[in-house]
Amino acid sequence: MINLPNFIFALVMGLLMSLSITLAATFVRIGPAANFFSIWLEVWLVAYPVAIICILAYRPFATKLTDKIIEKIKSI
Repeated sequence: MINLPNFIFALVMGLLMSLSITLAATFVRIGPAANFFSIWLEVWLVAYPVAIICILAYRPFATKLTDKIIEKIKSI
């Protein structure tokens, strides 16, 4: 069963990250085209669900890796 706070976190973080990354990548790729926002929305609609799935899948690994890095830093 999915933990509700983790799921809500994934929705919010996925929204913010996918909006930001697709905005930047679309602008770099096509520049300030007349149909920029429609193209950006099309790209974002694909990226958002992918971002949510990735956050849910990678969060446990990223948390463990972060803990190990912090332990190494503290031991220096």
